Amino acid sequence: MRSAIIFYSYSGNTRKVAKELQDYLGKQGSAELIELKAKDETDSFVGQCRRAMFRKEAQIEDVQFDLKGFDLVCLGTPVWAFGPAPAMNTYLKKCTGLENKSITVFTTYGSGTGNGRCVNIIKQTMRVKGAKKFCSFSVQQSRVNNKDFILDQIAKVL
Repeated sequence: MRSAIIFYSYSGNTRKVAKELQDYLGKQGSAELIELKAKDETDSFVGQCRRAMFRKEAQIEDVQFDLKGFDLVCLGTPVWAFGPAPAMNTYLKKCTGLENKSITVFTTYGSGTGNGRCVNIIKQTMRVKGAKKFCSFSVQQSRVNNKDFILDQIAKVL
């Protein structure tokens, strides 16, 4: 199985989860990490959340947008203002090759408010692009250093 793990991480929390997911999926085949980097983000977390609240997109560095060569596509983002980070919004708009794909959505969050909405935004966007099977898991920021907890969440859905 060939997997793509596309993620954005501002503080490093989502990156930690993505790397655990890569190790897990690597035992079943290949797992490629694709980290989204925003070119136009502000250093202000409040400013970032304001952009996320209005579903703004970010200018991101060029990455692989065509996902047709992957069996499983994993999309990870922090939850900001009830939705994905702006860099993930851009990726969701530009990615292709999702027809009949299995999608795993993973999020990291603080309070949990808006987590379900964020996951649903991503799933709905991927459904419109032809993805057929979905699963998701979420990790609270206080647990991103708990490898056993993360692996347990992954194992429950994959």
